[in-house]
Amino acid sequence: MSQQDLAGLAAAHLRRPGLVVLTGAPGAGRTTLLRRVAATAAGPVHAGGGLAMLATVPALALSRAVKARLPAHDVPLLAEAVRSRVRTGLLVLDDLQYADPATLAALPHLATRIRVVAALRTPHRIPADTLAALREAATAWLDIAPLDPQDAADLARRTAGQLDDAAVAAVVARAGGNPLAVTALARQAGAGRGTPDTDVDQVAYAIATALADLPRTARTALAALGLLGRPAPVALLGAGAAALTEAGLVVQSGDEVVPVSAYIAETAAGLLDADARAELHRVLATATPDAEAARHLAAAGDHEQAYRRALSAADRTSGGDRADLLLFACHLPGVNPVARVRIAAADALLAAGRPHAAARVLTAAGPLGVEADVLRGEALLQAGDPVAARAAVTPIPDAAGATVVAARDRILLLADLAGDAAAALDTAEKIAARYPSPPPGVAAALAAVRAAHRAPGWERELAAAAAEGADPLTGRWSAWLLVEHLSADGRLAEAAAAARTAAAACAADLAYSWQTRFLAVADWADVLQGLSAAAPATGAAGTSAPGGGTADDAVRHSADLADRALPADARAYAVAATALVEADTGLLAAARGRLATPDGHPATAWVAREAAWLDGQPDRAAHQPATPGVGLLTGLHHITARWAAYDGGAGARSAYASAFDIDGAAPAIPAGLPTAARRTLTAWATGTGFTAAAESWAGTARREQIRCLLAAGLHDPDPQRAVTALLQAEHLADEAGLVVLAGRARRGLRRHHVHRDTRSPRSGSNLTRRETDVLRLVAAGEPTRRIAGQLGISAETVDTHIRSGMRKLGARTRTEAAALALTQLEDGR
Repeated sequence: MSQQDLAGLAAAHLRRPGLVVLTGAPGAGRTTLLRRVAATAAGPVHAGGGLAMLATVPALALSRAVKARLPAHDVPLLAEAVRSRVRTGLLVLDDLQYADPATLAALPHLATRIRVVAALRTPHRIPADTLAALREAATAWLDIAPLDPQDAADLARRTAGQLDDAAVAAVVARAGGNPLAVTALARQAGAGRGTPDTDVDQVAYAIATALADLPRTARTALAALGLLGRPAPVALLGAGAAALTEAGLVVQSGDEVVPVSAYIAETAAGLLDADARAELHRVLATATPDAEAARHLAAAGDHEQAYRRALSAADRTSGGDRADLLLFACHLPGVNPVARVRIAAADALLAAGRPHAAARVLTAAGPLGVEADVLRGEALLQAGDPVAARAAVTPIPDAAGATVVAARDRILLLADLAGDAAAALDTAEKIAARYPSPPPGVAAALAAVRAAHRAPGWERELAAAAAEGADPLTGRWSAWLLVEHLSADGRLAEAAAAARTAAAACAADLAYSWQTRFLAVADWADVLQGLSAAAPATGAAGTSAPGGGTADDAVRHSADLADRALPADARAYAVAATALVEADTGLLAAARGRLATPDGHPATAWVAREAAWLDGQPDRAAHQPATPGVGLLTGLHHITARWAAYDGGAGARSAYASAFDIDGAAPAIPAGLPTAARRTLTAWATGTGFTAAAESWAGTARREQIRCLLAAGLHDPDPQRAVTALLQAEHLADEAGLVVLAGRARRGLRRHHVHRDTRSPRSGSNLTRRETDVLRLVAAGEPTRRIAGQLGISAETVDTHIRSGMRKLGARTRTEAAALALTQLEDGR
């Protein structure tokens, strides 16, 4: 395939968001092909790429493209920052083989949101697992084939028009279809030097022989560009810059010189012997900033000087850059960093969210002091190893400084809480006695223990720790515990309010990962309550702050979060909220698709079972997950299991036992459940009390209130009470837009021979609510039989509603009617 055809194929793949990777050998024409693809792209083009000497600089390839500093320490935030700048444009990344790990990790996230085309040289040193992730995320992985003989001959003639057919044939034969080799060899042949007949690498020979014609100053300047891995000021390259420009090997952009081919510049550097290359690195170290100079000195083998320059650079920067420089200094061969440098590195790495690297930096042959022990314990605790964290800080004596002892006690307490909650309570009492006015970190740990045991006032203490401004990470961690405990206790309104307060604080600090976690769990709490998120009001990092609106708004808001590059917790809650609303409103196919890939989170695990139950598949809904969660989620899992067993043919009292293959009476109700969940499970165990259980859900979770009323209607032996419960369930479900639960209520009413005109007032589109519900399900791809089952009406009634909708909308087919109905709904908002 010609390059023109390949460019057309790549452009075709880039008509929608996706990742196209162009791979080829050195000199294969990757950069030229990228330019062709970019030239045909609609919208703005954001071009960047990796640089050889700066391959370890986080997010450099992406920063060059969007011309902005990016948050490389947080891959989801990095991907979102790039997406918000590129939007409908095209992101072009050259020399992916020099891209840093953060850039490579962000590409799979970006591939789902924007158009990306990248060039990757082969061979390269990208790790196998990273390469596999890129291949899986790529829309297309296109190999640049060598030029065919005719195209290679045409290129040779364009390069050196004076060559005769025999010379062109010789160039083509030796070049092996490599455009760079064709160009270099044709120029060489045009100068009367002929072509070689040795069995050496074609491209390397072409570059080496071409560079042999340059003055020494030009060869040194080109080698310097290769070692720098970036454009360089004219003054740095000296007299050699002019000769390189004349030879067409570089171009000038303002006051800087840019190599036409980075590979040629790298090859020029590779042609130097080891001593000459080390000497050139030393020269460049004298002319570059400390951060860059440190890497040149390390390449030259002068690790002591590299260490000093890295520390000097770290003193003048902050955040992730500081962490990277200190980590670099600590890992230089033959250098034994002093304790204060290791401590500073660990502190910076922890602040950047890299606890594993922090722990490694503090691993040394000898003791580093109590401050280092505390930092290592903190790093191990954040890395999920409470046993090792406890071992790291246990030797710290009480005679150590007050700040160190407080940090030690905090880590010991949290390590106990992670492993043995009862032991943590004893430890908390001792620590509380030691600190009449505990420091913020200790106060937050004490509040966490009291919250785990639901001690009186635990909410106030966690809220106070969350509001503490001295340590943002402690505050966010405390706020997250507060939200999770409130949710587990079924206090969903309070959980949503606390989550939105915390999200607003995170937005002010640009803490994207934490902000999205809080927004997602707030949406989840709203959906469980039977409330809905409002039409999004854009906030920091492109997220939204909901308040109150329609069920469709809830779907859009949570789906918008789910489509972003998110931490695992945030994505799970966003997916769970969206899928539950979709399932409850009858869009079961959409919910099934969203939940197709299990993520192991208790919220999505329950919604998957609940969607299966709503879809009339009790056998799938009865499957108990490995991690049912705690508190409210545990109760919801058990309630759904009872419903699944009942629908599968078990009676009310034996429903739970049937669901879990348990003989005899239903087992004990799990401990730690909210009152409403416990009353509901008690009603299932006894076969009575569903109406009272429904009242306990009022104001907490409307859909569970409806399910209790449905159970009351199905199990109450008094027909009048049963009909009353079913009518109330139908009313609440219709009011909340829970069409599947409303359908179950109507099916129950029909068993009592209750048939009413349930049509709602006509909307502005002249469609009844029932017609709208039916056409929404048609748009979701549901067949007539499934629509009838979900809405609790007959298949004939479904067809009647479809025909009525078609007539009112002037549609010729049911599909057209569904599309028009959805369009009018969107316009009506």
